[in-house]
Amino acid sequence: MKTKNRLVAVLEIGSTGIRLLVAEILENGKWQEVDRAGKPVALGRDVFTSGRVSRGSFLACLTVLQKFRELLGGWGIADENIHVIATSALRAARNRDIFVDRVRQETGFRITIVEGIEENRLMYLAVRFALKQDIPEFWQANTIIIDIGGGSTEIMLLREGKMVSAHSLHLGTILIDQQSRLSFGSVNAQERYLKEIIRNTSGLLNAEMAFAEIKIFVMPGSDIRLAANLIGSELNERCRIIERETLLNFVKKIQNYSIEACVQELHIPFSEAEGFVPGLLVYTRFLEQTDAVQVVAPDVSIREGLLIDLALGVDSELQEEFFSQIIASAVALGRKYHFDEAHNRLVAELCLTLFDALTFEHGMNRQDRMLLEVAALLHDIGMFIGALNHHKHGQYIVANSEIFGLHRDELEVIANVICYHRGKPPASTDIHYIALQREDRILVLKMASILRVADALDRGHSQQIRHVTVEHKRETIVLHTQGSWDLSLEHIGLEEKADMFQDVYGYKIILT
Repeated sequence: MKTKNRLVAVLEIGSTGIRLLVAEILENGKWQEVDRAGKPVALGRDVFTSGRVSRGSFLACLTVLQKFRELLGGWGIADENIHVIATSALRAARNRDIFVDRVRQETGFRITIVEGIEENRLMYLAVRFALKQDIPEFWQANTIIIDIGGGSTEIMLLREGKMVSAHSLHLGTILIDQQSRLSFGSVNAQERYLKEIIRNTSGLLNAEMAFAEIKIFVMPGSDIRLAANLIGSELNERCRIIERETLLNFVKKIQNYSIEACVQELHIPFSEAEGFVPGLLVYTRFLEQTDAVQVVAPDVSIREGLLIDLALGVDSELQEEFFSQIIASAVALGRKYHFDEAHNRLVAELCLTLFDALTFEHGMNRQDRMLLEVAALLHDIGMFIGALNHHKHGQYIVANSEIFGLHRDELEVIANVICYHRGKPPASTDIHYIALQREDRILVLKMASILRVADALDRGHSQQIRHVTVEHKRETIVLHTQGSWDLSLEHIGLEEKADMFQDVYGYKIILT
């Protein structure tokens, strides 16, 4: 039975303003825009100066949101179809909880504060939608996607279409403008300040993928879209192209423009002109370090990304693509810490074999399967620090890293699974474990039990056991292997590690 078309609204509370997008989601999973609006609010100026939303900005936001509530009432959009998200400014505000509660009391809007890594996911969706198949190289060449906002910069690196890493940097046009003016005051000093920041950032990113090898440079964001309208050419209705030298020459020409000059000479709205030059300077300083000959400027934002998410729902094809990008990002993280890739990949394969054979016993879903695969791929990542407590080192590395597409709470689950892939099972004194929600603690037990068994099957890191078949008996799970190798190490490993599996699932593990 097909669902009827429905109207949805996405409200984004950003660093420089509040923006609304209303769309109709169609039966075929597509959507079409029916209205958009935006009002400038200097939320980021407050937060990045004092760490708090000021009373004035508080009241200004409430006024704008109340007007948007009236507008949405005219459209007749139900509350369950209104999605209000907030980005870096509210993420950083010390009084964000009070702000969120007051907005709910005054307007009925329930705000979701989006993590930086979730911004990356939504922007990837939006970019993928805008580019369509009009730039085939996007899926084949090395690509960087950079979205510079008022308070943060979201970066994604893709090698031959596969995600290498995703980062949310505390670097935005408002922050750049404030810091450079506070410290120096001159345009030349601002330029030196920018170069220093971007050189340091690029140095870190270069360790994950050499900038000199980047061929496709994708720049979503309002600043580059304004520039693309002035100096770019149309690729499709959602995307424009700017030649490398054209953009560099344009930025060189305007880098000394004041806000007033941007408004008068370039006819840019005042609310957009404030961060226009700093934003373009950041984009071009990154561009100069790559081999890209063109800049792709898609006319999309995370609002479109969220609409795509809502329109497609649980789309199995898109979900599998995302899972593959998450796995690619996890592998890239493992390589950064010089993990034993052959061992970790085999343990991940064995985990998935056990997972698929024990679906009735564990009751976990496809998302959980992906989280287990990530944990298995990274279970020995702590060896980079030291072998003795590598499970604890691995927990720390993963809990403090970013993996494309994974929320902070999902990273905490994975980090705990890694912690308990060896050693003692969880105890009531383990702070990181007891801090999890009850459902997540159960997930950790189920996943870690499977991971311990899979890891034991390659105890010698020799990959002797390539495949297993799983046989259920009344009180045992029998793992059958093929070949005539000496499996004494693997038997010892199971003796050491299968205890948690027996406690969680009630089965004794036997290897034949």
